[in-house]
Amino acid sequence: MRRDVRFLTDRMAYELRLSPQQYDDVYEVNYDFLAHVAPLRVEVMYGYRSALDRYYDCLDIRNDDLRWILSSSQYRRFLKAEHFYRPYCSHQSRWQLRIYLVYTDVHHFYFGKPHHYLSYCGGHYRTHFHNVSYYRTHRHPHYRHAVFDGHFRIRKDRSVYDRHSRRDFPVSVRPQSRPDARPSHPGIRPNRGETRPNHRPEERPSRPEIRPSRPHLRPDREELKPQHRPEARPQRPVRPQRPERPNRVERPARPERPNRSERSNRVERRKESRRESRQQRSDERQQRRTERELYRTL
Repeated sequence: MRRDVRFLTDRMAYELRLSPQQYDDVYEVNYDFLAHVAPLRVEVMYGYRSALDRYYDCLDIRNDDLRWILSSSQYRRFLKAEHFYRPYCSHQSRWQLRIYLVYTDVHHFYFGKPHHYLSYCGGHYRTHFHNVSYYRTHRHPHYRHAVFDGHFRIRKDRSVYDRHSRRDFPVSVRPQSRPDARPSHPGIRPNRGETRPNHRPEERPSRPEIRPSRPHLRPDREELKPQHRPEARPQRPVRPQRPERPNRVERPARPERPNRSERSNRVERRKESRRESRQQRSDERQQRRTERELYRTL
């Protein structure tokens, strides 16, 4: 936030030609304003009437403090510059400082940091001085310029307030504050009776002092036992026997493998039959050749 305060104050010093003392005082005023309106930005962007009223109250306090620091001519130029007079606005549905819309180079500063850039934390705000401007009661001796005495407030004039609020924050205004916000002054609860009604009886019913006497003698165990006890237990029903499973079917025995000699004989016989068939085919081919040759000679 201090960087935003310095950027705004630096551009005010550049355009309004502030002195070093004015530069330090304007930094304090801008710091107080930005610190007090920062918690309101969400409710202002939602258009709650109470948040808008508090925002323009803070803005009137800030502009009144500046009135005691700036000269009359400087203050008139200040009122004409919208980015100084009403520094915040809604830009693309976002909470935005107008000075960043005018000066896009946010890293350039015309002047150095104020001497209390890091040390000032709101000690000169008017709530510490009975709601009177510190810069009015503690005005520096070298401020010999005339003070602006014209109209500068926004909150008191309803027509000015509506015109500026519609231009700064073009949102639909809601009459109440946020639904989750608690009321600042809760209502008084209705009076209750001094004493609560006593629902308990005054006296509890007394317990009987004499308990009923118990018999001192216990009955004999024999009397507690049943007189007629069955002599034998009833026999359990006999379960039917399970049927015997049929015998398994015996698998046929595998045929025995032939001996090696028998297998070798089989192989020999196959070879012999193959040789005979080959010889027979060769004989047939030879016979066909001879027949063709005889046919040619004729």
